[in-house]
Amino acid sequence: MSEKRYQSVMLIDDNEIDNLINQKMIEASNICENIFVHSGARSAIEFLKNIEKIKHIDAMSILPEVIFLDIDMPLMDGFQFLDLFDKLNDETKEKCKIVMLTSSINPQDINKSKNYDYVKKYINKPLTQQNLVGLDI
Repeated sequence: MSEKRYQSVMLIDDNEIDNLINQKMIEASNICENIFVHSGARSAIEFLKNIEKIKHIDAMSILPEVIFLDIDMPLMDGFQFLDLFDKLNDETKEKCKIVMLTSSINPQDINKSKNYDYVKKYINKPLTQQNLVGLDI
């Protein structure tokens, strides 16, 4: 890929090695300018809340267009993140599209993710160039 489609994307995964591999995969695909990496869902939701608090007109341009979200994380899992994400303002929810990027093949997780309007895809790890090229959300 040569044309960047997104200003920024966010990775949320407690596994630092997965984050590093996924970050390198995203960089190689050249789909975005910036990658925000969070090793916990709590820090990611706080990041989004803090952007909402900025009163500068361009603050919302910082928001990632795509959030790759793991499900199974300690302290706050992916679904708890989604419940808090639902409380963010409409502009944030409109801009940020969520892709579940997980090792879970549990049909309950797949079905539960469909209950959230902003979850646009469910991808099993590892993230691949094919996943990124086909990422049309």
